[in-house]
Amino acid sequence: MKKSNYSYIGISFIILVFGIIFIPRIIERLQSGDIARNKRISKDNVEDNRVKTEEKLTFLEINGNPKKVPEFSFIDQYGKSITNNDYFGKVYVVEFFFTTCPTICPRMNANMVDIQNHFNEFNEDFGIASFTINPKYDTPEVLKAYADKYGVTNPNWHFLTGDQESIYVLANQGFNIYAGQNDEVEGGFEHSGNFALIDKNGYIRSRMDAFGNPKIFYKGIVSEAEKVDEDGEKEEISMLKEDIKKLLDE
Repeated sequence: MKKSNYSYIGISFIILVFGIIFIPRIIERLQSGDIARNKRISKDNVEDNRVKTEEKLTFLEINGNPKKVPEFSFIDQYGKSITNNDYFGKVYVVEFFFTTCPTICPRMNANMVDIQNHFNEFNEDFGIASFTINPKYDTPEVLKAYADKYGVTNPNWHFLTGDQESIYVLANQGFNIYAGQNDEVEGGFEHSGNFALIDKNGYIRSRMDAFGNPKIFYKGIVSEAEKVDEDGEKEEISMLKEDIKKLLDE
């Protein structure tokens, strides 16, 4: 017999042995539902991701303690004294801005109005605190005109003015949101475009990021309708709305 015939016989024998040993095992796995189980595992992973987005919001912790909004007292657009206690029992969003801001503030407050309108039915339980970083110009009268211009209707949306140094301390230390005066930038002041979310008991709250760390703040410049701005920054207003609702339901 030729050598090539031996090769063919050897290959055929290996295929036969493979079929006898492994094909019944594959059939058995199919019948026992192993492949279906793998599909279930993939589905479970999706479910796990969904559950994570529904988890309770975390606290911003400093030295192991949840960070609470410090005491403050300022004057609002109606000339009324407003303190942190006026927000107790309410979920609220915080921003720092100024009425003559030529850059990000108009976009921030357009997004705030969107949030206000989204939670119209929760006016008793939801509020907004807008602190001006240019209090020398932003008097209660100026703030009232600004609020009217933007269509502010929520009675718990207070535009607050007062001592400039106290406002800067509140921003930079109380909320860790940068604010400062800078004569070299357009408008004369610079500040973060972020929003902070506060729960009914006065604690700063947020969701976790992909690495398990608190996000702390929400981008306030990009609108929900825009999705992404010209710099590639994704909107977080929809995320903020979801998280406000979570705190309202707590």
